[in-house]
Amino acid sequence: MPTRIEIELTSSRPDGSWTWRAAGAREPRGVLDGTILPASASVGDQLRVETEQDVEGIHVLSVVAGKGKTGRSDRLELLPSSETFEPVIQQQALGGASGGGDRRDRKPRRDRPPSDRTGEPRRGGPPSRDRRDGDRSRRDGDRRPGDRPQGDRPDAREVRAERPEGDRRERHGEDRRRHRPHFTPPPEVPQRPKPKRLRPGKQHRAEVLAALPEEQRPIAELALQGLPAVRQRVREDNARMKAEGKPEMPEGAVLRMAEDLIPRLRVADWLDRAEAAQRQLEHLDLRDLRSVVAQADDPVVARDEVTRELAAALKTALTTKQEEEQVLWLGDVEAALEVGRIVRALRLSSSPPKAGVVFPPALATRLAEATVASLQPGDLPDRWSAVLEAAAFSPVRSLVRPTTAPESRSDELTATVRRLGPLLPQIAALFGVEVPAGAHAPKPLRPT
Repeated sequence: MPTRIEIELTSSRPDGSWTWRAAGAREPRGVLDGTILPASASVGDQLRVETEQDVEGIHVLSVVAGKGKTGRSDRLELLPSSETFEPVIQQQALGGASGGGDRRDRKPRRDRPPSDRTGEPRRGGPPSRDRRDGDRSRRDGDRRPGDRPQGDRPDAREVRAERPEGDRRERHGEDRRRHRPHFTPPPEVPQRPKPKRLRPGKQHRAEVLAALPEEQRPIAELALQGLPAVRQRVREDNARMKAEGKPEMPEGAVLRMAEDLIPRLRVADWLDRAEAAQRQLEHLDLRDLRSVVAQADDPVVARDEVTRELAAALKTALTTKQEEEQVLWLGDVEAALEVGRIVRALRLSSSPPKAGVVFPPALATRLAEATVASLQPGDLPDRWSAVLEAAAFSPVRSLVRPTTAPESRSDELTATVRRLGPLLPQIAALFGVEVPAGAHAPKPLRPT
């Protein structure tokens, strides 16, 4: 689609082409055909042209008539006049009886005799500053009713001089403190890197599939998903073959073949996962390590001596890793508690490395006291909602008992208290919210 731009001609080439650049640019931009330019075109002319852009650059298609600015077409021509020129003579009055004057050739006022600083009339010279001020004050009396006299307007410098600098700073500081929220974020705590998920290989599975006949490999791959997947695929294939008039596969024979292949495939799959867990043990997530150890209790997997030895090594590693993770977990809770990160400490306390771990009573008391201290009546409703949401799923939720409700409440805060009522009945009573008997405990909100 053509686009109109302003260009400037920079040079003329022997082959009839011209170089051009955008108006106001420094370097040439492209080359155009000289046949589209007017006959009077010269270097430095500015024209308005239509261009088209492709992968090779910008191509000038034509010149828009009547819009460009060429060499000298925009100059005004001065025409001579036949009238006789009469010069204007300006004469300034300097002292004497000729009256006062200034550089703007202001005529002296004859009705005001000049005076000196004492107020007495004098014979010559411009009026003094005091006299001019007096005339200005008398002219102020000629103003219309309702106009503000100029002399009554306070000077900004006088107002600033009367206002002490410390007073201004103190008032600005009070304004900032008045609009500043009560809650100030505590310092950040370095977070521990997240554990990595298990990335198993496929070496043992590939060896089992390679040892099978070619016609059994599709069934073996389906058997890894379970017998229901094999049965569903056989029925779909038989329905398609029946519609095409082809012979169907015997479903019973295929299922028996899959049952024979499943034990070997299950052991191969577990070996791939177990060896990967052993290699990635330092940064492995505890959930993946537990799942590998739990699968080792399968009788099909435990029947081999090699798998039993590997399973025993992984169980020992799991016990050691759980103890290390528990020490780090309690350390993270204490670190967040020391810097005032109450919400983070509450969330960490609700995520132990192992289910059923007893939270230390001394640390629970400290965390509950800090939580109650963080719920001040003057805090915003959003602050109360965040703290209550984290405390509801913490092991110290029964110890969180604030004595005073917040001064300002919102619909979102009331809805949060009503939803968390089965877990925080003492908070619901503080807000006057009735918890229905037998109400189900809510689940934690998903992070947004």
